Amino acid sequence: MNGLSVSRLAIGTASVFDSMSTLREPLRCRILLLLEGQELTVSELCAVLQMPQSSVSRHLKALDEGGWVAARREGTSRMYMANAAALSGSDRELWALVREQILASAAVDQDRQRLASILAQRLSRSQEFFASAADRWSVVRSELFGRRFDLEGLVGLLDARWIVGDLGCGTGQTSSTLAPWVHRVIAVDESEAMLEAARSRLREMQNVDLRRGRLEALPVGDGELDVAILMLVLHHLAEPQLALGEAVRALKPGGRLLVVDMLPHQREEYRRQMGHLWLGFTEGQIKGWFEELGLKAVRFHPLPADPDAAGPALFAASARPPLRETMPIPEPAAIRA
Repeated sequence: MNGLSVSRLAIGTASVFDSMSTLREPLRCRILLLLEGQELTVSELCAVLQMPQSSVSRHLKALDEGGWVAARREGTSRMYMANAAALSGSDRELWALVREQILASAAVDQDRQRLASILAQRLSRSQEFFASAADRWSVVRSELFGRRFDLEGLVGLLDARWIVGDLGCGTGQTSSTLAPWVHRVIAVDESEAMLEAARSRLREMQNVDLRRGRLEALPVGDGELDVAILMLVLHHLAEPQLALGEAVRALKPGGRLLVVDMLPHQREEYRRQMGHLWLGFTEGQIKGWFEELGLKAVRFHPLPADPDAAGPALFAASARPPLRETMPIPEPAAIRA
């Protein structure tokens, strides 16, 4: 136990047994980690933990009664923070041991990403309060047009000559976003039900070619695509590297591969409810597969967490196959002479 003496920690110390009982719930430990560095409201904790208010409040009450957290009122809200200064020596030792174990959890990484987003939102609200009318415009713009209309508009930077593969297209949402801006979209899915829904969505878009097929054996010719996109599909595949290899085969030299999927998480229910075979991917896994395929210009970036989203955090990874080596142009005979 990391050198922590059981006799020092527990024997003859009833309060330590109470503390062990309080910390038996992993969610309480995640709450304590979140409250170590900053004060948070119940609603902010709910957003980070993706738990209902009743559950978060119940665990906060247990931590409060055990002296693990302190609270203060600010307006109509109560702000909670870890109460490290008031802990006994044995409680501090217990928390150090538990903290080390809980830090290894994938859920904690998800919490940290969502916390960063929540704190950024809080900072934004604070800045807006003191901002000039010009700063207020960003709020008005979001209220009028939504928060991420800019990403929809930036698709206009795509090359109008490109042929883009939407591999694992589902109901065609990505294809419908790309089609107005590129020469052609080849949308592939194995599910006839998904393709039928995509046909309905894309019926007005004449430059979308819907094809049925497996991602591990794409119905796409060698070098047919300028861009290949795998949007939230790799976690459904038993061997994602096979689909990646097929996407690379279908790319022109110097084309681009884009993968968007989930970071590692602990949502075991996704296996039962949605048939997920992988509970997210690490940066090392994705980059390793890319390197095995000989891809260049590899980039991996965790996407900012959306506080309104209920699912795990996402990443985007991109790479390209190498350009073909060009043959040297022979000199004219007159020059060689």
